[in-house]
Amino acid sequence: MIAIINGKVLTITKGTYEKGTVLIDKGKIKEVGPADKVKVPKGAEVVDAAGKWVLPGLIDAHSHLSLFGEPSVWATMDGNEVTSPNTAQLRGIDALNPDDVAIRDVVAAGVTSVYTGPGSANIIGGSGMVIKLRGRVAEEMMIPGTEGMKMALGENPKRVYGEGKKQAPATRMGNAAVLRDALVAAQNYQEKIARAEEEAKATKPGEAAKPPKLPDRDLKLEALGRVLRREMKARIHCHRADDIMTAVRVAEEFKLDYVIEHCTEGYKIADILAKKKVRATVGPLLMSRGKMELEDVTLKNPGVLAKAGVKVAIQCDTSSNTKWLPLHAGLAVREGMPEAEAFRAITINPAEILGVADRMGSLEAGKDADVAIFSGHPFNTYTKCEKVFIDGEKVYQLTDPLPAAKC
Repeated sequence: MIAIINGKVLTITKGTYEKGTVLIDKGKIKEVGPADKVKVPKGAEVVDAAGKWVLPGLIDAHSHLSLFGEPSVWATMDGNEVTSPNTAQLRGIDALNPDDVAIRDVVAAGVTSVYTGPGSANIIGGSGMVIKLRGRVAEEMMIPGTEGMKMALGENPKRVYGEGKKQAPATRMGNAAVLRDALVAAQNYQEKIARAEEEAKATKPGEAAKPPKLPDRDLKLEALGRVLRREMKARIHCHRADDIMTAVRVAEEFKLDYVIEHCTEGYKIADILAKKKVRATVGPLLMSRGKMELEDVTLKNPGVLAKAGVKVAIQCDTSSNTKWLPLHAGLAVREGMPEAEAFRAITINPAEILGVADRMGSLEAGKDADVAIFSGHPFNTYTKCEKVFIDGEKVYQLTDPLPAAKC
């Protein structure tokens, strides 16, 4: 049993206790409440958080941590299989490196979980997943059932295939067409399987059922079938407002469960996105105008979207950059995002978008004991994360020694 006492406890969903207690038992949160009402059991390990802020572990809903490894060299760059515009059969877990040095930097910022997966070179890049930032092997890190299918519109696939390989897609029309073709092929594949199974059942009285004459197994179409059946979210990368609307258009055509990734010009169409109940992972906010589709990037974007009614998760995108997640949230507040919404955008909102809000994203009894303790306001650049617990185990402490130098 662990008792975190006397800290300012932000439950995110159940209010804030200026002087609160969080009880942890067997990897779960047992109780949260004001210090004068939560009894600390005899024999509990006590963590005195007086003067400090206690939050649920932060969550980055869009990352490439442990797939685009660090240091960033060819040997560690396993996030983009640039061999076909459609690589839906790829699984991010097969490139996940639990020993990526970036993980320790991210945990030290108070982040306990991320969604990580392939990048945006391809129209369909393969599946990613939610991982806890602890464990020796990928299976210990991954949360089963959280897979999402990476899709991308805009400049990246145009540049990689049209400009770089002189093949489709070379235009935004080509991007959408390649995506639609892939989804239609998956629909046809599913229909063939369904028809074969129905025909196998259609036997005469007294005859034994025949084995269905199924099409040859196709891992690419199988994976997209899960997206069409809404068993897996479509995670659609797009920056410009027109690309965002193309993503929405295609998703609605095929009735996909989808999330808009980056959503850089979402502020231009915030009312439309809110009306359609779009969910968006927004960022990274500290982007330079490194390509044309980022021309109108603004730090005001997450605040405009949130005020319009869009469910927003703030994301840092690449590997160890997730260590700046609290800073990004603070910048969003500076530029108009309500502070409470900014806290939600790095905790419960990403948890809800990722489908893991029953386990994380807030400090509530029964949830995983993923907790971060900060020396002050988490959005303040002077603040340090002092302790991090994942599933009730301390995985980081500010006073821990630095990694040994490599000779």
